[in-house]
Amino acid sequence: MNRLRLYAPLLLALFALAMPAAQAQSETSPTGAEILALAREAAGGDQWANARTLSLSGRAIFYGETGHEPRAVADDYRMWRIFDPDREVAHGADGKVRIIAKAGDRLVFEVGFDGETTWTERGITPKAEADRFWASNFGFGIIRHAGKPGFVATRMPDDTLAGHALYMVQLTDPGGGQTLFGVDRESHAIRSMGFRTPKGWHQRLYDDFVELQNPRWLQARHVTLYYDGRKANEVFWTETRVNGVIDAGLFEPPVE
Repeated sequence: MNRLRLYAPLLLALFALAMPAAQAQSETSPTGAEILALAREAAGGDQWANARTLSLSGRAIFYGETGHEPRAVADDYRMWRIFDPDREVAHGADGKVRIIAKAGDRLVFEVGFDGETTWTERGITPKAEADRFWASNFGFGIIRHAGKPGFVATRMPDDTLAGHALYMVQLTDPGGGQTLFGVDRESHAIRSMGFRTPKGWHQRLYDDFVELQNPRWLQARHVTLYYDGRKANEVFWTETRVNGVIDAGLFEPPVE
């Protein structure tokens, strides 16, 4: 008891000194919207957010729901995108997209969306099935619209990923769709994304970044996808082209 009385003034003095620093830290701690603005700038600023088209090529590994061996390896994996500048729905098809995966001369799969119709190598996909597919796969691009009216950015508890400290921000689109983004506290690169899907909790991890110029564009060359914690596939992008001309016919469904 005597020791407590002896050290009490010292403890109170230390506490008083710490209070201004803690208060300053609290006052300068960024909001969810401010963090996503930092991520936007790190990704390429307005050039990144307002990109019209994107073409990516590389390779991909696909895993099954059981076992550790890959179910397919695509040594030729390509994606073409035409973006919708007015996108408001996080987890639905937007703009136009086509993806082709090949192993040598063998087609592993392909999927396309021309703005209205979804199709695969098997033919036209019924709308209900297509909606479930895109709801399980689309979500990253909505961050480009985070600063627009109707979007809400909420800061969540910070986290770490592979030794990188992350800000965690939940972005809610005007329709209520939610996406959780992990932003590197130092570089402000987007290192993770997650959202609920018909297939379970979907998470993507981004790594091996390269910054391109004209336009400025931060590209993750290694993307790993998970559903309910199980690795589903990995993509290794080797070529990136932003705002290149893409023939609209590339997205049209094949003639049956």
